[in-house]
Amino acid sequence: MGRELPLHRTRNIGIMAHIDAGKTTLTERILFYTGKTHKIGEVHEGTAEMDWMQQEKERGITITAAATTTSWKNTRINIIDTPGHVDFTVEVERSLRVLDAAVAVFDAVAGVEPQSEKVWRQADRYHIPRMCFVNKMDRVGADFERCLEMIEKKLFATPLPLQIPIGKEEGFKGVVDLVSMEAFVWSEEGTGEKFETEDVPDDVMEKASLYRERMIELLAEHDDTLMEKFIEGGEPAQEEIKEAIRKATLTSELFPVFCGSALKNKGVQHVLDAVVDYFPSPKDVTAIKGFDPENHEILVERHPDDKEPFCALAFKIRSDTYVGKLCYIRVYSGHIETGKQVLNVDKGKKERIGRILRMHADDREDIKEIFSGDIVALVGMKTVQTGDTITDTDNPVLLEKMEFPVPVISVAIEPRTKADQEKLNNSLERLQDEDPTFIVKTDPDTGQTLISGMGELHLEIIIDRLKNEFNVQANVGNPQVSYKETITINAIADHTFEKEISGKLQYGNVKVEVEPMEPGTGFLFENKIAGVQIPDEYVRTIEEGFKDAMMSGVIAGYELMNIKAILRDAKYREGESAANAYRIAASIAFKEAVEQAKPTLLEPIMELEVVVPDEYTGEIINDLNSRRGKIESIDMRGQLKVVDATVPLSEVFGYATSVRSLSQGRASHSLQFSKYDLVPQNVMEQILARFSGRYY
Repeated sequence: MGRELPLHRTRNIGIMAHIDAGKTTLTERILFYTGKTHKIGEVHEGTAEMDWMQQEKERGITITAAATTTSWKNTRINIIDTPGHVDFTVEVERSLRVLDAAVAVFDAVAGVEPQSEKVWRQADRYHIPRMCFVNKMDRVGADFERCLEMIEKKLFATPLPLQIPIGKEEGFKGVVDLVSMEAFVWSEEGTGEKFETEDVPDDVMEKASLYRERMIELLAEHDDTLMEKFIEGGEPAQEEIKEAIRKATLTSELFPVFCGSALKNKGVQHVLDAVVDYFPSPKDVTAIKGFDPENHEILVERHPDDKEPFCALAFKIRSDTYVGKLCYIRVYSGHIETGKQVLNVDKGKKERIGRILRMHADDREDIKEIFSGDIVALVGMKTVQTGDTITDTDNPVLLEKMEFPVPVISVAIEPRTKADQEKLNNSLERLQDEDPTFIVKTDPDTGQTLISGMGELHLEIIIDRLKNEFNVQANVGNPQVSYKETITINAIADHTFEKEISGKLQYGNVKVEVEPMEPGTGFLFENKIAGVQIPDEYVRTIEEGFKDAMMSGVIAGYELMNIKAILRDAKYREGESAANAYRIAASIAFKEAVEQAKPTLLEPIMELEVVVPDEYTGEIINDLNSRRGKIESIDMRGQLKVVDATVPLSEVFGYATSVRSLSQGRASHSLQFSKYDLVPQNVMEQILARFSGRYY
């Protein structure tokens, strides 16, 4: 059948922002104006196409990243609408991993909010070109210039305004295009498809001229052709300006800024034009790099070319009521048809593609063939998990794995009846497949099933889905903090495992030194054995033994982190040494060393932003101090105070109710995970009172 459009006419983009900035509203308008839908869906009415889950419709928020495909000006645009709530940051992470560009949406009143910073940093990590859409320009308190300033100061990015607003707040009626120096004015009637192109109004001409001069000056710093004209005082042509904008956007040196009001249908078409004009196609993106599965020292490249061997990354798994397990993939090279066999490189298993689906949120369209640059869902992938590489069976390559944040909150869960036990286990397994930040484990002391996630809302949604989607009735405990354990000094321990098993003596001896590391470093292994004292396979087994011991600490059984394990010695006996014996000896020696290394607890620390009227600021600060909070800064945002603080997660369960009570419902807040930090001694003693008889 072949391609419908050439690869350079494809755009893979994401819509990202803080919660309630207007991402889904913008996406709904994009779908309407491109003809994908014939009626505009509204988030507040529960009719948004992209918010298809029952929980999304009820709460008016985006929970899961939804994919769709549409077209504009003979260009196919694959769009992923991502959540704005910090509890679902994994959806943003895995979406940005496979996208080529993103539109960052900002609330014109609030400007750059905490989750805006978070998703911007995620995009920085993947070197994704971005443009900005300053939304809600019609709201009271909207301030375009302040948003530009916040983008520069908070995101350390250089905004490139390509439009400025005509009017403000209720008087916002259009924009001035700084490239063409034309005014676009919308009628208050209709759905925004039509707008009038007019001369720039006299009252904004001076301001528009200053912004245009600044725009050309910024572009000239990144484009030699424009620099020559700028120095000579010549006027660059529109096409030269557009080409310079595209170059600077692709390199992420500048970030084009547009403005409008998605809810009032103003400014969306120009964002679409900019996606086509300034965003990269898969051909503009550097070749994806991976490793030879047999030798990770060898780098392998896959170029966005249909003639290259097939290579794709599975970035999302979803359970579908009708078709079963859906595996969302981004194709980086090659092409493939339904019925063909592929290799799951991570698992070393071959799979057959049952169906290929082009997704529109929850709707599916069967297609027979996919090409490089496509984002689709596959049916029939039994072993594939999030982050796995899928390739041609004869030309495997292993792409870099995704990294996901650690869950910080847990609850105990149990079925209401014995008959529900198996159903609960199966449902939890399916939810784990979908969400890498949702962890299920069994408490070794109580035998309870614990589910862990990124926050209270995250677990609330999981439990809601268990009851309504999977029809599992369960009892759920109160939220508990997921503490970690670490050490504060170096220590050495030596352990010998020697035991007769099945009539054969098994021997292993390991001497290990443990050393504290910087926060966030997890686990590191270093082999300090001089010469070849034991075979290499036993060294690898010893490392596995250390990793086993990291899963459960010596204070209260919490996972260990930020520890370096140094193998100092290991004794070997010909005919008696065994891999299992070394693994057990390594695990016990590691635990003994940790016990001597002054172990302590770590707790999750959250970044908190409270936006509050000035008269309630004192109550908010006093309350935070009582919660062991640390005030980082207090700024003004229009007429409101913005209090930035860090506070332990254990102190902010149910904080939404408290902040409403303290401000008579006039304050808003946002929380996001920051880091793990040491628990104060007096607090640790209270926590460990539950673990009497254990070492601390």
